[in-house]
Amino acid sequence: MNQNISIIGCGWLGFSLAKKLMPEGYNVSGSTTSSEKLHNLVSSGIEGYIIKLSTDGITGNIEMCLNNCRTLIINIPPGLRKDPKKNYVQQLKHLIPYIELGTIKNIIFISSTSIYNDDVSIPRITELSPTSSLPSARQLINAEVLFKDNKHFNTTILRLSGLYGNDRHPANYLSGKTDIKNPNAPVNLIHQTDCILIILSIIEQGIWNETFNASTTHHSRLRYYTSICKTKGLLPPKFDMTRKSEGKIIDSSKLEQILGYRFKVKL
Repeated sequence: MNQNISIIGCGWLGFSLAKKLMPEGYNVSGSTTSSEKLHNLVSSGIEGYIIKLSTDGITGNIEMCLNNCRTLIINIPPGLRKDPKKNYVQQLKHLIPYIELGTIKNIIFISSTSIYNDDVSIPRITELSPTSSLPSARQLINAEVLFKDNKHFNTTILRLSGLYGNDRHPANYLSGKTDIKNPNAPVNLIHQTDCILIILSIIEQGIWNETFNASTTHHSRLRYYTSICKTKGLLPPKFDMTRKSEGKIIDSSKLEQILGYRFKVKL
């Protein structure tokens, strides 16, 4: 196969994705922001680079990271919860000239289902459902448009729900907490394994210029987190039952139909 793939953002998901792609015959380069993480990439056979994006520009050898790349995966979390004033879109704009002048034909942009409103009046949230007017959601949507509307390359948007895996689960964070809101809201999560296999499926089938939701949905936070905490031997959280629950059910049927994909890890 010998197709070159670059991953901008080899964190928890990107690093595992890179390690899955290499045995499939892909040449993988990837970026990180620290020398410690760079060592992990290189020792795993990934061509690694320290790349940092800011509103002022890009530091690091972005040209070499994207050299001879055909497919680019952009997996940079916005980080807007920690820094609501961050200009995420401006950071990503600095990538565009390097992409346009290079060999990249296809992009997968990792987005989030957090762009949708929590609205229990909508039975299921599809890719065409109304999006939120919150500043964080608008930045993500504008970031999607930045790549989707560019005619120099193809872009598929992958909107992921909450990421979890065997070594990372939200139950660990919620365990023992009290007054948790929205007990009757749906849980929208996706396992790392499914994320990786979905991305691989998009690349192998050449499904470009699409937007997909990706989520496995459980219909009660109260039941799910109580059950999973007991299974993991953790103290279950306590929920606030006095207020009406708000939430959404993410519909991933478009992804399942077009990719022919069946989720491997159910909640």
